[in-house]
Amino acid sequence: MIEFLHTNMAYLLNGISVGGQYALIAIGYTMVYGVLRLINFAHGDVFMVAGLVMIYATTAMPMYISIPLVLVATVVLGFLIERAAYRPLRSAPRMSVMISAIGVSYLLQNCALYFTGGLPQVYPSIPFLSESVTIWGATTKMVTIVTPILTLVLVIILVLLLKYTKIGMAMRAVSKDFEASQLMGIKIDMVISATFVIGCFLAAVGSLLYFTNYSSVIPTSGAMPGLKAFVAAVFGGIGSIPGAVIGAFIIGICENIIKGLGWTTFSDAFSFALLIVILMVKPTGIFGEKATDKV
Repeated sequence: MIEFLHTNMAYLLNGISVGGQYALIAIGYTMVYGVLRLINFAHGDVFMVAGLVMIYATTAMPMYISIPLVLVATVVLGFLIERAAYRPLRSAPRMSVMISAIGVSYLLQNCALYFTGGLPQVYPSIPFLSESVTIWGATTKMVTIVTPILTLVLVIILVLLLKYTKIGMAMRAVSKDFEASQLMGIKIDMVISATFVIGCFLAAVGSLLYFTNYSSVIPTSGAMPGLKAFVAAVFGGIGSIPGAVIGAFIIGICENIIKGLGWTTFSDAFSFALLIVILMVKPTGIFGEKATDKV
């Protein structure tokens, strides 16, 4: 076992790092679903846009200004998407909102295609995160060490925010009973906007970490990380933040161990095979609550 870990240490470290990045995206999926019962299919593309904003920002501004700008721009984008694409359909059938989410996803991809010409854009090297470090004979980037630590810190802060702040308690109330929350005077629109803002902020942080390892961004760069993060959210129990985080780490580690075993071709297929299995065995996910219909 020790020899196996030593041989595959680079893959294991990378799996933990990628798992943390998936977790930051998955939290956005699970929070929006928890409040709106909506799968925000555009979330992965918001993640991609954050990468492009970083590339263009660093061509004109220093890094210490570009990074906060990326976070702010991504949060504003998420807020505008909610206001323009989802709020007008609040009372519409759920299928209409889902179609709107898919439309926003394609809109962001096509806008990215227009601005980039479809050519890969080289992601800038972020100081400190891009430095090399050696752990137990495995050489990796500092971002691999920073990612799981930063992910856990952000998750703890988020849990505390949900538990002890007024907006957090409002989010939990809306996720439990949407209609009753309205009757109790909770400002639903403000709560939903805050949910999108938090989710997009975490996606922007995940983008900074993810693209440090992957040196280029294309219009479809958010598709696969977004899908895997969605699988992680479903695996952990859609609507559960701890479940999304644990599911993301499991997927990240497993797919990189598969690469270490020489089965790189099947690393992506593993995530979707896992989704099929979990839907067959436990549709609510590891930490998901079984829904009961009142008659």
